[in-house]
Amino acid sequence: MNAADTPSPRIVKRSVVVAGHRTSVSLEGPFWDELKRIAETKRVSLNQLVAEVDGRREGNLSSALRLLVLETLKAEIRSTTTTHG
Repeated sequence: MNAADTPSPRIVKRSVVVAGHRTSVSLEGPFWDELKRIAETKRVSLNQLVAEVDGRREGNLSSALRLLVLETLKAEIRSTTTTHG
């Protein structure tokens, strides 16, 4: 089975509060799971994490959140390989 044969995760739309305004963000479920984990690691709420990303993003919020997840996971992999490699 290759990546083209794998079904895409379902898009989940969630409401978040950014700068005092409620907005909705659509992301695949696994991205929401990782964002929650990142927020817990940073000891901030999911809304705070989203607001942080919103304040420095270029482009749309969903893409910026996906990039945060990617960057975080890559940093974790680098950290693991440098401490164990």
